[in-house]
Amino acid sequence: TYEWGYSGGPPMAVSPIGPVREVIEYALTEMPASKIVMGQNLYGYDWTLPYTPGGPLARAISPQRAIEIASENNAAILYDETAQAPYFRYTDNAGKQHEVWFEDARSIQAKFDLIRELNLRGISYWKLGLSFPQNWLLIADQFNVVKETFPS
Repeated sequence: TYEWGYSGGPPMAVSPIGPVREVIEYALTEMPASKIVMGQNLYGYDWTLPYTPGGPLARAISPQRAIEIASENNAAILYDETAQAPYFRYTDNAGKQHEVWFEDARSIQAKFDLIRELNLRGISYWKLGLSFPQNWLLIADQFNVVKETFPS
């Protein structure tokens, strides 16, 4: 349910809500909701423009770093309502344009709403070490977190 926007591809949301929903709705035709844990990225990507297939890879960044980059470059963070994801563009010190897509409280809330709507077992995260304080505040506010251990 993530990596639509990926380091070697064109700039776009990493986990746009429409395709995420489609994947989960398909999974629900094959197994019960109680067995489905939605995967979620805790990172974004910073693409150097123009994007060219086979060109330089986008740089993975934390959501917190994305906000800092926007602030440092006086770039307005926009929100794509269709993808339910934040993004912005900026020009670096070398004059190169960039496009950044990442996650924020709004985009994660859209995923939480989907989990509840479809009565899924829960959510699992990729890249836990990256800074994303908004996420942890939302989780603490809205969920009863249970740590599960799985047999090896």
